[in-house]
Amino acid sequence: MEGCAGKLKNLLIITPHFPPVNSADMHRVRQSLPYYREFGWNPVIITVDPKHIESYNIDPLLSLTIPPDIRVYKVGALPVKTTRKFGLGSLSMRAYFQVQKKGNELLRKEHFDLVFFSTTAFHVMAIGPGWKKKYGVPFILDIQDPWRNDFYLSKPASERPPKFFISYQIDKKMESSTVPKADGIMSVSSAYCDTFKERYNLPQAKCKVIPFGASNYDFEIMRDHVQQSSVKLKEDKINLVYIGRGGHDMKTSLQIIFNAFRKGLQEEPALFSQAHFSFIGTSYALPGQGQKTIEPLAEEMGIKDYVTEMTDRIPYFETLYLLRKADILLVPGSNDNTYTASKIYPYILAERPLLALFHENSSVINVLKDVGLDTYVTFGSQTDTTEKSDAFHAKMKRMLAGGMAVSLNHAAFEPYTARARAKEQTDFFNEVIQDKKLDV
Repeated sequence: MEGCAGKLKNLLIITPHFPPVNSADMHRVRQSLPYYREFGWNPVIITVDPKHIESYNIDPLLSLTIPPDIRVYKVGALPVKTTRKFGLGSLSMRAYFQVQKKGNELLRKEHFDLVFFSTTAFHVMAIGPGWKKKYGVPFILDIQDPWRNDFYLSKPASERPPKFFISYQIDKKMESSTVPKADGIMSVSSAYCDTFKERYNLPQAKCKVIPFGASNYDFEIMRDHVQQSSVKLKEDKINLVYIGRGGHDMKTSLQIIFNAFRKGLQEEPALFSQAHFSFIGTSYALPGQGQKTIEPLAEEMGIKDYVTEMTDRIPYFETLYLLRKADILLVPGSNDNTYTASKIYPYILAERPLLALFHENSSVINVLKDVGLDTYVTFGSQTDTTEKSDAFHAKMKRMLAGGMAVSLNHAAFEPYTARARAKEQTDFFNEVIQDKKLDV
């Protein structure tokens, strides 16, 4: 097997969310597991039993993507009904000691060459320095979102997450005591690496930017097992569909999109009135408890009748089904230029007409360019929204009229596949443990 000479090296992976839990932060591990051994690494998983996880739905089909012989250890967590009385609801705090205990057990009994924390449940990453000191095992942190998130510091209270300053102070303390001791930082965005290098004076070689990969196999499973969706698109309309989180940080892109659409209604009502926007799974809250952030903006801009927002998340493979059913895929980006929308890959692989709007510094733009898709508009921090709305209107008009054929450059897309990304990861694993040996 390529990259696998001799005995496999042992990799302990900490990922509190894992199939069948439908969480965005487990997809790197999920999609890489079929390839780690090919490249010389034997993975062992510590995760949290799904019965202790809230805010995410369960999609049993996700388990079909995991090789059956992978060792997976499921740990418990403190009951959220109890911890919430003390203001603690995060899974990473509720399961911290259970993950630590299982890791101690495995590290005492077996030899592991590396520990890999791949999660946005960041607090468990703080276990890494203790394991390193006690067992001499190096560790890598996979940073998929900001841990200590400064983005909201300058925002009004109405746009901040609940209990922002409490969680911010905890994250600030735990990040500063963990990141400098990591042997490697893997990140989906160069901006996250740059932040850590500036904040903690980390050397360049310690950070590696490796975005998520894309899996055609997921679409094969969807075709075999999913024939319908609980979400019904409007049969008499041209359906523009977005599936993913909402939030105030997407206000600029949504304003540009809605302004472009409103202009179309004014100038060519016969064409644009055929369109309907569906925003699905926009909140991480429990089912029925999500707060809408997109419909209110549509109402404010006078186009409420053309926009539907469903805050509840839907199963992953149902998402893929809807992407294929959509007439046009819509992908609005964040004002935060460090935000990397890994969901862009299934949008591309769905091979449907795609309209995207991202910050000019987003890594998504390079991906779209590389695979030959030019149906996007970029905006900056000082964007003239009128100019950008005009540009987006022109692309939307052509697409609604059926004038944009889908043409994906599959050869150019190969570096973005799950297998290629797994190879990048294992190359980095090898670099880190080799550096560790040289240090000793």
